[in-house]
Amino acid sequence: MNTYNVALPIFMGYIVWLLKRQNGRRDANSRGTMLLLRVQLIEYHDKYIALKEIPSYAYENFCEMYEAYHALGGNGMITKMKHEIDDLHLKMKGE
Repeated sequence: MNTYNVALPIFMGYIVWLLKRQNGRRDANSRGTMLLLRVQLIEYHDKYIALKEIPSYAYENFCEMYEAYHALGGNGMITKMKHEIDDLHLKMKGE
């Protein structure tokens, strides 16, 4: 019984340490993903604002990337860019 009373807190401490470590990696992965999405969203924005229109497939990609970016906690200037993209002429296939 004494071994159990000593081993259990050590084991539980190890589990807590592993969970914190895993959580830190997950946070870093989420942050990295968010930053990559931001770069791509800015590139789309700059390209299609200059053209004054956006193809429907690019608009759909932009919207999906924006939703993922927003779900990861991103907002701010990208939200403003999303509104500007929403105001562009939507170029349909064949136009």
